[in-house]
Amino acid sequence: MSKSTVVLVTGVSSGIGRVTAEKFALQGCRVFGSVRNLKKALPIPGVELIEMDVTQDESVQQAVALVIERAKRIDVLVNNAGGTIVGAIEETSIAEAESLFDTNVFSILRTLQAVLPHMRAQRAGRIINISSVLGFLPAPYMGIYSATKHAVEGLSETLDHEVRQFGIRVTLVEPSFTKTNLDINAPQAAVLIPAYDTERNLSSQAVVGHVKTAPEPDNVANTIVDVALGSWRMRRTPAGQASLLSKLRRFMPANPVDASLRKTFGLN
Repeated sequence: MSKSTVVLVTGVSSGIGRVTAEKFALQGCRVFGSVRNLKKALPIPGVELIEMDVTQDESVQQAVALVIERAKRIDVLVNNAGGTIVGAIEETSIAEAESLFDTNVFSILRTLQAVLPHMRAQRAGRIINISSVLGFLPAPYMGIYSATKHAVEGLSETLDHEVRQFGIRVTLVEPSFTKTNLDINAPQAAVLIPAYDTERNLSSQAVVGHVKTAPEPDNVANTIVDVALGSWRMRRTPAGQASLLSKLRRFMPANPVDASLRKTFGLN
């Protein structure tokens, strides 16, 4: 690829976003990576860092305008920024749920509405929304996070139908456990109900254990780059556990899938 391919990746401070930005730069793309605070951000070779708070309309609009000012176009948008929370559905407050939906879902809506006018004008573009295997599977004690990813899936599939007339395509990338700080440092709901303590703790310990032994973000980042620069597919699950889980969900009976999930999350 040449420098004419302009890529915007949100949330590049660490983890999947950071590695993805690096890999796009290695492909010769002109890469912009968003961070919440430029003063605290570590530089990434070949990546132009821009300040963007994905939960603020004005911040998103200003950041996208800056990319257009510098590069004149955006060919690829990767919506990677996101968060999580641990807690039973009953003990997660409406305010906490609203905050996570703002970070994981409405942030994507903000960036889409800022970038799409430019992609429509150039009659081309590729949008990659980072979902999760929890976008098609349940997750005990991560129900609100799972709900946000289910929402991202519905939004993305619908958007692809709407924008393909303009030469724009949308893809979902659905990772499984990946070695990042997102799940290891996941915040808990503020007001916990003791009746859920035992299972919540077991589930949290299981997730941390899986993350600590999970692959580095490179595999997910490679999938994102392949999707962005290669042939279009609606869904891409990185090779390994994510791909296996996708097949299990599609082809296995419900009861074995349910039992396997409970085992994964440390539940009887």
